This record gives sequence, structure tokens and C-alpha cells, in this order.
Amino acid sequence: MPGSGVSAAAVDAPGAAVARGTHPYYVLALLFLAYTFSFVDRQILSILFEPIKAEMELSDTQLGFLGGLAFALFYSTLGVPIAMLADRSVRTRIITVSLVVFSAMTALCGLAQNFWHLALARVGVGVGEAGVNPASHSIIADIFPPAKRSTAMGLIAVGPNAGMLIGLAAGGILSVQYGWRVTIMAVGLPGLLLALIFWLTVREPRRGGSESRSADVAAPPVRESVVYMWRNRAMRHLVIGAMMKGIGGYGLVSWMPSFLIRTHDLSAAQVGLLLGVGLGVIGGLGAFLGGYLNDRLSKRRAGAGLAVIAVITAAVYPFSVGAYLVPELWLCAALLVFQIFGGGMYLAPSFALVQSLARLRMRSVAAAVKMLAINLIGLGLGPWAVGALSDMLRPAFGDDSLRIAMPIVGAFAVWGALHFYLSSRHLEEGLAEAQRD
Repeated sequence: MPGSGVSAAAVDAPGAAVARGTHPYYVLALLFLAYTFSFVDRQILSILFEPIKAEMELSDTQLGFLGGLAFALFYSTLGVPIAMLADRSVRTRIITVSLVVFSAMTALCGLAQNFWHLALARVGVGVGEAGVNPASHSIIADIFPPAKRSTAMGLIAVGPNAGMLIGLAAGGILSVQYGWRVTIMAVGLPGLLLALIFWLTVREPRRGGSESRSADVAAPPVRESVVYMWRNRAMRHLVIGAMMKGIGGYGLVSWMPSFLIRTHDLSAAQVGLLLGVGLGVIGGLGAFLGGYLNDRLSKRRAGAGLAVIAVITAAVYPFSVGAYLVPELWLCAALLVFQIFGGGMYLAPSFALVQSLARLRMRSVAAAVKMLAINLIGLGLGPWAVGALSDMLRPAFGDDSLRIAMPIVGAFAVWGALHFYLSSRHLEEGLAEAQRD
């Protein structure tokens, strides 16, 4: 029976196991694809900013809104109620429906005739994607034990980079050949096939199965979960750190194609290939290494891995500043390697630690609250802040306004690094608190 047909009571029954045909790594592979597709659909707009701007005569502020807040507002706020449902019902069903909705709404973006049509379609993409991450992270926590969880999350964390590789490379090439409308439809539709495969082949795992624990108590109200997360000092600093890092990270990534087109006169196809390889391959390696390092170093001392990630996050910022200010393209690309490689190393540890720091029946909500912070504030404000600051600086700096605005907003990553370090100092006590179900 596919995931849609399993009752919540059955999957929580003692002794329930991952069903035949749903080996943990098979499930992980499909969840990786779901995350990849979600990022293709989320980020495809960035490579299409310039043709959309020209056709619809939009400002940078409007483009920043479409790339950020229009998506992030509903993606973030709906994540919490959907996560509450995931903590109480069948998570595989939620992921399937989410795949269908965000894939269809991405395709509909290609039919938009004006700014408001496009904004509404982006809202739909956000609504669809809201259910993927919290349910996915909860499932991974139930099929991979704590000692392997950051590495598993590291594979999932490569999804955004793979999504950027596909979205930027394919988007840049397709947009030159067929225009932005065909491009955005082409990247949206494959998610419908993945939804069908997931629906037919993945079954719901037992909650707590990877730790030989049982979720006997009912899922707590969302207020209780949020209060727990705030009082747990390791969790609190982890979420704040991810939120601050999100402002800088999403702000830079969303505007990087436009920066290269405006400042270095590259075509959309050239930008797609350059950033596709950079963000997809180099960023993917960094994301996976972050999870692997956290697992390895945390065997010596809880928090050791996160402390190292904090140092790396802060250390790559000066390279980022240089990348946007140097005049030579080759030097800009060389400096961006450091930003791209180190910038995503926090993802896997933060995903895994939120699950480890949360109690069993609040894991989906914990993931959703973190995603609320990182996306409503990070994704919602980051791209918009860069666009608005670019418009404000244009009278003084002209066409260089964007390259000045980007490193200013990127400085939020250093603020995030401070909170990652503070989280590492309280991690041992936070993990002990999570065991008191």
C-alpha cells in the first residue's frame, strides 16, 4: 500500500518498520529530488530577472519582492500549521500533495501577464513548498540515527545546490533559446512525475524508530513547541543564526545573476553555466562536507562541529566583499569560490541539530519554525533588501549600486556565525533536554 494509505495509528505502532521498497537510502534519494525540484522552482526566477524586468518594466524592488517576500511569506507561515499536521498524521501524503502544488504553480508563472499575476503564482509556489521540508526532516530523523543524521542531512542539503545547478544552467540556456515563459514552465512540470513516484513507492516510517524510542505521547500544541525551542538555548541560537545567515545568503544568491550580467556583461546562458557549476558543484561539496564534519567532530565533543562551522561562516565573508568590488571577472569568480563553498556548510548541521534538539512529537513543528525564521526573514527580506538598497544607492552610484548593496546585506552572515558559536556552547545541555519526552 502506498504512503497515502497508511493510518497514523499504524505507523506509530510498536515494532513498525520501514516497509519493503522503502529502504532508508531510497527514501533519502526521493527526498533529495523533492528538495532539488523545490529549489529549481524557487530560484529559477533569479536567472530570469532581466528578461522579466524588460518585458514587464519592473523595478529592482519589485523583482526583489517576487524573488523573496511573495514566495517566502506563505511558504514560511503555512509551514507551521502543515508541520503540526505532519506531527499528527501521514507525512508521505503531505509531501506528495506539496510536490503537486508547487510544481503546477511554477508552471503557471509562465502564463503571467503582469506583476500581480506573477506575484500570485509565486505565492502559490510558496504554499506548495511549505509542506516539503518539515515532513522530510522528520522522516529522515526517524530512519537515520543521530550518529549518521548530519551526513544524511548533508545529502539533503546538496539539494539546493543541485537545484541551482539545474535551474541556473538550464534556465540560462532555455531562456536564450525559447524565452522566459517556456523556461519556467519546463522546470515546473517534472515535479508532477516525482509526486506520482513518491505516492506509489514510499511508506511511512515509525516515529522514533532510528533511536529505538516510541512517540507514545500526543503531539504538543504549537505554542508549547515554540516555548520549548526558545527556552532551549542551543535551539534558540541555532534558529537565530540560521535566520541571520539566511538574510545574507538568500540576498546574495538571488541577485548574483543580475550582478554578473550588469557588472561583467555576461549573457544569461554564460551566467547560468558559471553559477550552475559554482553553486551546484562547489556549493554542493561544501554543503555535504558541513554535515560530514559535524558528525565527525561531534563524536569528540557535542558542539565541536558547529563551532567549526561558525568560524568558517564568518571567515568567508571578506572574500565575498572582495568578489563584488573587484573589476576583473576572473578574480571575482575566484573569490566567489570561497563564499559558495563555505556559505552553505551550516545547512546540514542546522537541519540535523534541530531534529536532535526537538522532542519526538514536535520534530516537524521544530523544522517548520526554523524554516519560518530562515525563510520569512531570510528569504523574505534578503532579496528585497538588496533590491531596495540598490534602488536607494542608484542616484549616487549609478549602475554600480547593486554591487555595493550586495556585500552590505551579506554582512548578516557574520551575525549568524556568532549565534552558531553560542549554540555550540549550549549544545550538550540542549541535547539532554530533548531526551526528556
